[in-house]
Amino acid sequence: MLGRASVVAFLVLAAPAAAMARDNRAQEPNPDWLHKIESGEVALEAHTDPSGRGGQVRAMIDIAAPPETVWAAILDCDRAARMTPSVKSCRVLSRDAGDRVELREHVVKWSFLLPALHSTSRLTLEPYRRITFRCEAGDIKDCEGQWLLEPREGGKATRVTYENRATAPFGLPNGVTTMAMRRDVPAALRALRRESVAAAR
Repeated sequence: MLGRASVVAFLVLAAPAAAMARDNRAQEPNPDWLHKIESGEVALEAHTDPSGRGGQVRAMIDIAAPPETVWAAILDCDRAARMTPSVKSCRVLSRDAGDRVELREHVVKWSFLLPALHSTSRLTLEPYRRITFRCEAGDIKDCEGQWLLEPREGGKATRVTYENRATAPFGLPNGVTTMAMRRDVPAALRALRRESVAAAR
């Protein structure tokens, strides 16, 4: 997942991404994933893109808060740095009249060894159900993915699925992108759960 407000983990960062981003439904989790999710863990798979263009990630978590609350936390630029340490800033550049498309600028820093990365992404919003995003400019020009929110327990809880494919910037090895995904995505989803549960109280 925006005054309205970063996609919590634009770079926190498995199906091929092009097909993935068009799919409006989360894949049914396998039994191993279900066990992890129901135990309160983050289910995650991250690997190098078969095309050799970067990394792919798919992750899932259950949150004891309604989809509307989770949605607001995902899209809140003011919470971005608190939930994802690699995100240093988030700014909404524009929003269409129907509040369904946003252009956002993110500044992220994976490591003290690397420079800060700037990226502009376009978000398409289907309120309380789905957020798709695609990089359009900046240091990371090739990424796409989505957030899916599924109501659980009669709308009192939400199953969140996060999917992303991103190309490593500056000619870095693809493994760097995948390593960042494995590190940052679970931390961001746990932070999203913490923020959402606190807001729902």
